[in-house]
Amino acid sequence: MIINGRNQDIGTPISVEELITSRGLRPDRVAVEVNGSIVPRTAHAQTTLSGTDTVEIVTFVQGG
Repeated sequence: MIINGRNQDIGTPISVEELITSRGLRPDRVAVEVNGSIVPRTAHAQTTLSGTDTVEIVTFVQGG
């Protein structure tokens, strides 16, 4: 699986939600794209990833 441009060996199947939490990220602070399509936050638990997927995870940071 490619995550943020890097090949990663992730045990699959894994949901988007499981991937986010396994990386120590807060689900309410990220946007996820799988194979070029945005995955709505409401679908993170139901969206299953495979080893051939390309995933982009964008983390929101608060500025001031």
